[in-house]
Amino acid sequence: MLAPNHDAEDLHRTDLEHCVHPWTDFTDWIRSGSTTMVRGDGAYVWDAHGNRFIDGIGGLWFANVGYGRRELIDAAARQLGTLPQYSYFANLANPPATELAAKLAELAPGELNHTFYSTGGSTANDSAVRIAHYYFDTIGKPSKRLVISRRNAYHGSTFLASALSGKAADKPGFQFPQGLVHHVSEANCYRMPAGIGDEAAYCDYLVADLQGTIAELGADNIACFFAEPIMGAGGVLVAPDGYHRRMKQVCEEHDILYVSDEVVTAFGRLGCFFASHDRYGIVPDMIVTAKGITSGYLPLGATIISDRVYHGLSRPRSDGAIFAHGFTYSGHAASCAVALANIDVMERERICERVQETGPYFHERLQTLRSVPIVGDVRGSHFMLCMEFVKDRDTREPFAGDVQVGRHVARAAQSRRSATLRYCRRRSS
Repeated sequence: MLAPNHDAEDLHRTDLEHCVHPWTDFTDWIRSGSTTMVRGDGAYVWDAHGNRFIDGIGGLWFANVGYGRRELIDAAARQLGTLPQYSYFANLANPPATELAAKLAELAPGELNHTFYSTGGSTANDSAVRIAHYYFDTIGKPSKRLVISRRNAYHGSTFLASALSGKAADKPGFQFPQGLVHHVSEANCYRMPAGIGDEAAYCDYLVADLQGTIAELGADNIACFFAEPIMGAGGVLVAPDGYHRRMKQVCEEHDILYVSDEVVTAFGRLGCFFASHDRYGIVPDMIVTAKGITSGYLPLGATIISDRVYHGLSRPRSDGAIFAHGFTYSGHAASCAVALANIDVMERERICERVQETGPYFHERLQTLRSVPIVGDVRGSHFMLCMEFVKDRDTREPFAGDVQVGRHVARAAQSRRSATLRYCRRRSS
């Protein structure tokens, strides 16, 4: 850990002078700079001034087994000393990537038996679209190109993944592919449209929205539909009961591939390795995952595809074309070795089962915060929970954007770290 304050200030100044951070409000950042984290252990992280924090969100929804796990560190070191990475293109492979693909086939539902590797969630979602396009072109349906996603969804920040994403606040200042991605309503049970009185009717409404969009665009023009089991950055939105099953059924009726974005929900956050089937009863055509696959120790993304899609991809083509898609770090040997070690820890320590046991209690305790006047809703599942702050609980009127209520709450919580840690120590003792 960095001890002298002088070092901390040096880091702070250098960061301001040279770094460009993701999702930066430059006006605020230039005024206040960054909090520099220098160490992690278990569920805690320390900043450059020596302050300790509970890492409640787990990095960025990725630190599923916590910090300082020797099993993951040693797995990385062993593989780095043997073969850190080599080209994974064409007919080249490495043992950790091969073994991990077999393990993912074992853990994933149904006939999701084949894995394409990338470097994170954004590139894994990009790959899902490219796989869908190549698949339909190869099986003789080249017109199926369009993609349907949902408003307020987040699927990444590469050029294509940012087009898939439906958060309006992230759009200004950027350009996106025109006409390729179309958005339907997100499933927000806290803010159902006027005139809809229950979740069953709301589910009907959402299914009809998808059906109407398909009719408008033409099923023969649509390649795939993207959905997160629980919408993450868009507000931790839990869809009404039966929503995913019914949306999958609509996709099947129109030969549209269903892509389940489990970048956040997989690897234990909802108490299972994959939530699509275990929580929501569907077997998608593709599952996209990243984050918790290595618990963030090394970057890795995976697009897991069904036998049906794989067999379509691998058909011989009369034009001699090949599946010309990939990344320098696809199948990264050290990342895959860490992923295998991470999965071993989760299985050996029964982490999914522990989440199933403790998640409902966490949810129950958060419900007590409904007594706070600005808390309008508490929702989510297991270790993917949130509170929505509102100006008026009766009307559910949100705060204006310039109020930045979330930022104020986060900073207040950060300033109360000492009291929070004392409370946690009392409970543990």
